Amino acid sequence: QVQLVESGGGSVQAGGSLRLSCAVSGRTFRSYAMGWFRQVPGKEREFVATIPLSGDRQVYAESVKGRFTISRDNAKNTVYLQMDSLKPEDTAVYYCAAGSGSSSRYGYPYWGQGTQVTVSS
Repeated sequence: QVQLVESGGGSVQAGGSLRLSCAVSGRTFRSYAMGWFRQVPGKEREFVATIPLSGDRQVYAESVKGRFTISRDNAKNTVYLQMDSLKPEDTAVYYCAAGSGSSSRYGYPYWGQGTQVTVSS
């Protein structure tokens, strides 16, 4: 069984930064690309960023490009999302996921429970 546990969410003012972490249990971490998605109430879960097994060639949503950075530490079975220059529209529940590395949520069979990020203006 693959388990993903996010941490690092919280409240911050616009322009601030947060770093999300996602710890993945088991040896399967090195078998999967990792992704971050986010969701606000009443809207579909949307793609934020993904990183392949090798850790290079990250892909980002246009809305976060240049502000967010995804990285992974295979020795620690952990993926990170560094979020800088945060905007109120970044407010959402953020989820990490393990899977194919696509920008579609359907490419990820394993999900964390989510962590809330709130950005105030």
